[in-house]
Amino acid sequence: MFVHKVDEDLSLKLIDYQDAEELYNLSDRSRDHLRTWLPWINFTHSPDDTKKFIQASLQRYADNDGLTVCILYHGKIAGVVDFLEFDWGNKKTSVGYWMGADYKGKGLLTRSCRTLFDYAFQDMGLNRIEIRAAEENIKSRGIPERLGFVQEGVVRQAALLYDEYTDHVVYGMLAEEWNSNR
Repeated sequence: MFVHKVDEDLSLKLIDYQDAEELYNLSDRSRDHLRTWLPWINFTHSPDDTKKFIQASLQRYADNDGLTVCILYHGKIAGVVDFLEFDWGNKKTSVGYWMGADYKGKGLLTRSCRTLFDYAFQDMGLNRIEIRAAEENIKSRGIPERLGFVQEGVVRQAALLYDEYTDHVVYGMLAEEWNSNR
C-alpha cells in the first residue's frame, strides 16, 4: 500500500478495496453532514456500495483517467480527495472532495489538496485544476479560496440537488500561478 506522508498527523493513500468498510462507516456516521451537498450518500447503504465506488475509482486510475486518495488522519480515514478525470490533451483535471463530520475544522482538506496539487502540477505536468462548489456551500468554497484559486465565474443551475437547481462557483488554478505562489 502506497502512503504519502503530508505531515506528522496526515497522510494520503490510493483508495483500495481494503478501505471499503472503514470508508462506508465514516460516510454512514457523516450522513447528515454530507447529505446537504452530496446526494450520493442517499444511495450508499452498505460497504458493498462503497466497494463499487472503489472499483470505479481503481478502474479510472488503471486507465490513467482519475486518482482517488483517502485522507488518513492519525492512520484513520478522515475523507477523500478525487481527481475526477484527466483531460490529457489539455493537461487539466477537476477535483472533488469530502470530509467526515468528525474531522471538520482541522484543515485536513486544505493540507491534503495542497499536497495533491503540488503533485499534479510538478510531477504529472498538469496545467490547470478546476474546483466547482455550490454557491451556498461556504465550507467547500473555502478550500480553493485558501489555496489561492481564482474565482472564474458562476455556472447557473449547474446541478439538480433534491429537486432544486444549484449554482456552482468555478475556481481555477494554472500551473504557472501555483508555482509562482510556492
